[in-house]
Amino acid sequence: MNEQKKEQVLKQYFGYDSFREGQAKLIDSALEGRDVLGIMPTGAGKSLCFQVPALMMEGITLVISPLISLMKDQVGALNQAGIHAAFLNSSLTMNQYYKALSLASKNQYKIIYVAPERLMTEEFLSFVSKVDISIIAIDEAHCVSQWGQDFRPSYLKIGEFIEILPKRPVICAYTATATKEVKNDIIELLMLEEPTVVTTGFDRKNLHFAVRKPKNKYKEVKDYISDHRKDSGIIYCLTRKLVEEVYENLINDGIKAAKYHGGLLDKERQDNQDNFIYDRALVMVATNAFGMGIDKSNVRFVIHYNMPRNMENYYQEAGRAGRDGELAECILLYGGQDVITNQFFIEHEFEEDELTPDVRALVREKNREKLKKMTFYCFTNECLRGYILRYFGEYLGNYCGNCSNCLTQFEEVDITKEGRALIGCVKEARERYGMGVIIDAVHGASNAKVKQYHLDKNPYYNQLPAVPVYKLRQILQYLLMEEYLMLTNEEYSILKLTKKSMEVFQEDAFISMKMAKERGIVQKKARGEKEEDLRSEDERLFAELRNLRMELAREAKVPPYIIFSDKSLRMMCRIRPRSRGEMLSISGVGEYKYEKYGEKFLNIIGKH
Repeated sequence: MNEQKKEQVLKQYFGYDSFREGQAKLIDSALEGRDVLGIMPTGAGKSLCFQVPALMMEGITLVISPLISLMKDQVGALNQAGIHAAFLNSSLTMNQYYKALSLASKNQYKIIYVAPERLMTEEFLSFVSKVDISIIAIDEAHCVSQWGQDFRPSYLKIGEFIEILPKRPVICAYTATATKEVKNDIIELLMLEEPTVVTTGFDRKNLHFAVRKPKNKYKEVKDYISDHRKDSGIIYCLTRKLVEEVYENLINDGIKAAKYHGGLLDKERQDNQDNFIYDRALVMVATNAFGMGIDKSNVRFVIHYNMPRNMENYYQEAGRAGRDGELAECILLYGGQDVITNQFFIEHEFEEDELTPDVRALVREKNREKLKKMTFYCFTNECLRGYILRYFGEYLGNYCGNCSNCLTQFEEVDITKEGRALIGCVKEARERYGMGVIIDAVHGASNAKVKQYHLDKNPYYNQLPAVPVYKLRQILQYLLMEEYLMLTNEEYSILKLTKKSMEVFQEDAFISMKMAKERGIVQKKARGEKEEDLRSEDERLFAELRNLRMELAREAKVPPYIIFSDKSLRMMCRIRPRSRGEMLSISGVGEYKYEKYGEKFLNIIGKH
């Protein structure tokens, strides 16, 4: 097997003709015995970067992974591709665990997935002392860093585990999102030695990004799902209570949905996840506890019912859509309460962790800053894709053509008067209050807080009664983004003046911002393009191929997308292969899968 070229392994087992950006360099480095760090967005093919060298090198590859669902998915996919793999985690009984270890000791498996909690157990240490380990691959490597969005203390054991191995293997670390701090932590804490570091572009061109601010979020979700009843998708909610509420409403409206959050029993969570992965439930309603490592390739939409707390979480969760490369939608439904809920979580997290007060305060300050940037995303009128990429240190033009802002007609609006009123109100109130109270004051509200703080006596009180509150909020967010004002990083954020604040009171001052024209949204093409991907006469064939895939998946007890992805089925419909050779030209159809399933799919295609 060592004599095979990496391209042969890629085609034979995984059915792909060429590598994606960054994959070949990472694979070559591992084959040369060099440590690697790959920072690649969700769906960019990180797994192949350690699976291909695992098949080309002597010995066993250990994959350290944080979630049972990820291990089951990837081991199932490997076995379907004709690769012997196993996982070792808490879902196995003791008998199953010892049997798996015994088979692994006899070199029955090339790739073994293991939970970090298992590494330092007596049985596992005994096992690794007797076998040849060529590679240790650490998936979701950002979990090692307390500055990452998913810090897992169990990941800190990995460095200790590597140190006590009889022979140091090649160490490969992979993650989808990593700031500079997190990247440095990964290299240091996993003790990577002069690693090859590859950061591929974060851009996922097949994803359509949109931010909406509906008055009724549930109606927005229900209408969307009603228009996409055949599509699989995820709805993320900030709290367990909201998950239950949205889930119950969907069920009552006749939509096949599942739910997932930390308050459910383990079995119920697992059953619900399986129902989603196996397409028995098309919609998953979940907190952010769901999804890390989920390989389901045919997720056509991800809706955030609430704004997440930071851009890292948002991009990772949104990135679970369109892993097959087909067009998909990422929609964020913003509401003012989302900021308050996220602030509460930030102030109360880590209370039970053994962090020093200084470190805890520093983490909270960083998280408040991240929340601020996430909020700006929801209010920017610039290209949404460009905003995301700039956050991760990449730069794109101001037009992507596939986000709600780029497909909305805007006009420049003079907001000098509104800016003066808002900034003046902050100044006269001696910089003591937050956004909500200042907006209420200039709008002329007479609620308890306005009276309690005597803001009804402020010279700028009731200066903008005709401007809708939602528009005042947009303008205030714009003033913050352009640094005419700033928000403090405290539990209760306070508006403060900046060096630019006084500019608005100059005689020749002029501030303008882009605002959406009423009814100004350009007809979005993304969905239409996806539907046009297949000719009308191919839709029937596609449906039949999906039905066959479902039957085969039930027999094999694996998720349907592990048999073949939607992308592979669509290519079959367009190309209409008639022979083994033509079938092997389809992306995702490897030799092992062809021998197992190819003739059955060719038979159906032949009837058309």
